[in-house]
Amino acid sequence: MPNRPAVDRRSVLAGLAGAGTAALLGAAPAHAAAPRAATSPAGTSPAGSADLPVTVTVTAVPSAESERLRLAQALRGSEFTATGLYVPPGAELTLNVLPYDDAVPTLWVGLWDYYGTLTEPRSYPLKPGANTVADPHGGPVYLTLTGAGQRAAVMFRSGAVPMATFDLGRTTEAEYQARLDTLTDVPYVELTAPHTILTLTREGALLHRDQDHDALLRLLETVIDSHAAISGLDGSAPVHRRKAGPYHFTEVSRVPSGVGAYATHGYNGFPRAYLDRLTTVEGLRTRGWGLYHELGHLHQQMAYKPSGLTEVTVNIYSLAAQRTLGQPSNLLTVNPATGLNPFQSAQAKFGSAGLAYERSFSAYEKLVPLRQLELAFGEDFWPRMHRLVREENPQSDWTETAKRYRALSTYSSRVAGRDLTAFFLDRWAFPIDAAGRAEIAALNLPAPAVDPSSLTD
Repeated sequence: MPNRPAVDRRSVLAGLAGAGTAALLGAAPAHAAAPRAATSPAGTSPAGSADLPVTVTVTAVPSAESERLRLAQALRGSEFTATGLYVPPGAELTLNVLPYDDAVPTLWVGLWDYYGTLTEPRSYPLKPGANTVADPHGGPVYLTLTGAGQRAAVMFRSGAVPMATFDLGRTTEAEYQARLDTLTDVPYVELTAPHTILTLTREGALLHRDQDHDALLRLLETVIDSHAAISGLDGSAPVHRRKAGPYHFTEVSRVPSGVGAYATHGYNGFPRAYLDRLTTVEGLRTRGWGLYHELGHLHQQMAYKPSGLTEVTVNIYSLAAQRTLGQPSNLLTVNPATGLNPFQSAQAKFGSAGLAYERSFSAYEKLVPLRQLELAFGEDFWPRMHRLVREENPQSDWTETAKRYRALSTYSSRVAGRDLTAFFLDRWAFPIDAAGRAEIAALNLPAPAVDPSSLTD
C-alpha cells in the first residue's frame, strides 16, 4: 500500500491581483520529495529522449523531514529525483534495481494535487534486482533514496514512456520543441534544473511553448537562490548548507475559489490560470510575486512564526526576490484610495488608541516592520537571524503563539544588538507578553541609535 504522510499546516495564496496575501487553511497531507534527474550510463539514453530501457542513477540525500528539522522550518521540501518517465494507468512497469552501495530507492508514481481527486503520488518500496509495479492511476515517475551519498541505479525495462522534458544545461530548445511535437500521447511535461522540478500538463506546457526555457529555468533558479541567500544558507557550517534536493513546482487541477496558488509539504501548487507567470520569462520576472511568496513558505522558520505571522514572515523572501530581480518593492506601491504606500499608512497609525499589530494593520503594513529591521541593522539582518535560529533551534508547538512572538522580539534584539522593546511594543503593538519583555530586558542591550520604525525604503 502507498504510504500515508503526516499532517501539518498549509498556506494558500489568495487570488487578489497583486495582493500577495494568503489564507491559512487546515491540515494538509505531506510527502517528502528531491534531487535532479540523473543521466544514463553509456549505451542507454537519458530519460525523456528515447524508448526503454532507460537507466537512472540516484544519489541518496537526507530525508525531507530531517532537512526540515535541521533548517528549523515549518514545511518540508522535496526529495524526489525526476526520471523523465510516465507510466500509463495500470501498465505493468518492469525495472531492475542495482544498489551500488547497498541502498535501495523507493519508486513514486503520480502527481501532487491537494484539491484534486488524486491528491498525491503513490509510493512503492523496491528490492534489489527485478521489480514489477502496476499503479492503477499512472503518472510521472520519481525516485527517492534516503541517506548520505550512497548510490543506486534503476533500469526501467518496460511499461513506461518518456515525457517531453527540458533539463537545464543538457537539453537544447530545439530538442525540447521536438519532444513536444513527438510525444503527443504523454499527458505531462517536466522541466528540471539543479534546484527545480517543474511539472506541467501537456496542455499547460503548450500554452507558452514559445518561451526561452533555458532563460526560464535560470530565472527560477535565481529566485530560489534569493530565498537561500536571505535564509543565510551560505554553507559556513554544516547546519547552514542549502536544502538537499530540488523544489517542486507543479500545475494542479484545481484550487478553491479565490485562491491563486498554494504551498504545503513537498511542493508548490499552481493552477493553469497562474501559468502566464510561472512559465513565461517576463511574467516570472515582473509579476511572479505569487511564486516568490509560495516558495517562501518552504523557507519559513517555525521559531518566530506564530499563526498570525504565517502570511507575513513569508514575504521576507518575496521582497528578497524582488530586490534580486531589480523590481520596485511592493511596499512602495501607493494605494490609490489613500495616496499612501504601506510605510506611510502604517506609520500614520502609530500611537492610536487600541492599536494592535494583528488587527490594526493591513497585510503589507504588517510586513513593514520586518523590512525596517533590515533598513536599521543591515541587509544581512535576516540571514543572521536564520543562522542563529538554526544553531539554537528553539522548539515550540503550533499552539504556542505567545512563545513564538517572544522569539521574534528576543532573537531580533540579539541579532540587532539593540533593545527593541519600544519598536515591537510601543510603535508596532506586537503582542509581546511580560515574559517576552523580561527576556529582552535581561539582554541588557542599548536602545537603537535611530528609531527603526521611522525608516522607509
